[in-house]
Amino acid sequence: MKPELFIMLAQEKGSQGTHLHVIAYTFRHMLRFQVLCRAGARLAVMTLLLTTMMGENSRENQIQQMLDRLGAATEPGIAVLVRKDGKTLFHQGHGVRDMRSRQEINDYSNFRLASCTKQFTAAAIMLLIHDGRLSYDERLTDVFPEFPEYGKAITIRHLLNHSSGLPDYEELMDRASAGKSPSWTESHQIADSEVMKLLEAENSGRFAPGTRWSYSNSGYVVLGLIVAKATGQSFPEFLHERIFKALKMDHSVAYVKGTNEVPNRAYGHSRENGAIVETDQSSTSATLGDGGMYSSLDDLAKWDDSLTYHTLLSEQEMQAALIPVRLPDGHLPRWDSGPGDTDPFGGRPVSYGFGWFLDPYKGHPRMWHYGETVGFKSSIQRFTDDKLTVIVLTNRSDVDAIKLATKLADLYLK
Repeated sequence: MKPELFIMLAQEKGSQGTHLHVIAYTFRHMLRFQVLCRAGARLAVMTLLLTTMMGENSRENQIQQMLDRLGAATEPGIAVLVRKDGKTLFHQGHGVRDMRSRQEINDYSNFRLASCTKQFTAAAIMLLIHDGRLSYDERLTDVFPEFPEYGKAITIRHLLNHSSGLPDYEELMDRASAGKSPSWTESHQIADSEVMKLLEAENSGRFAPGTRWSYSNSGYVVLGLIVAKATGQSFPEFLHERIFKALKMDHSVAYVKGTNEVPNRAYGHSRENGAIVETDQSSTSATLGDGGMYSSLDDLAKWDDSLTYHTLLSEQEMQAALIPVRLPDGHLPRWDSGPGDTDPFGGRPVSYGFGWFLDPYKGHPRMWHYGETVGFKSSIQRFTDDKLTVIVLTNRSDVDAIKLATKLADLYLK
């Protein structure tokens, strides 16, 4: 019987005994208690929601202040994306795509990803492994029989994890132009096929494959060429068909001048003698597999979803990319990019899989990468256990994308 009905009966039969009055009195207090409990629960929920909203507003305010300090809204700038548990918590453009049109940066502005392209190149190779067209242990000379003898010991796995020992193509470019006018310039850029010719002109690599680790743009240019050789499609066509189209990344592109266009394109800039100038291209800007892709916050959110929900590659298939390369003695390698290396990570232990760095941040497991080329910097950071993703894209070279991305992550990591 409901307490309300019992009370009514007690009131009607009040003369028939005091027990019903006592019980009715008890029920009245029970009802009041229930009402108070419901009100308390609603208050607790409202308090939790308000606290959460205030916390989010506080984070958003802090992020906005960070962006404001990086430069004026009328200058080249930055795009930031923060996602948690597969949902976007913050997305913001700050600044302009270029100083000519003054178009504002937004979720659809396409930035050059530079070396963040490598995760897509690795995924392309892994899709071909999935298809059975390639294997990780396939040798460079199996794909390109005309490659010199030193390629016989280099496998696709070595190329993916930077342990191939291939010569650095930028060093080979400098050597080819020594004592004369540069063979390649901003207006006459080196192509992937020319990189391959430079590598084929060498008699040996920098070290025996698998014995050391050295970050290799050469290796990822070659991986792009392997995709083209294995499929009969150009590398940009394969990325479009198997990755961009599949994920509805409708505005992403591996850019080839005269062949395709970059929609909503952001142009690179640098600060020179106190002034901001456009510095969008260099002699190496036409290579593809190592850094030739453009993308936006909107498309990279879709890429992040594909990694979370394994829509391109199964969780088991993806594990191959998340195993850090180790030296023959079982130790992690140290960063070595060759003579004159000025990289900020030089000499440190490095944890690298296929297209991803794998070292943790303040104890939080992560897969991440950064990109840096003339006029652009980028960082994609995925904190896997925390289900947190932070993406920073910039079209100005004086912004430290890695530092900013980790500062943003600090606001959300526990």
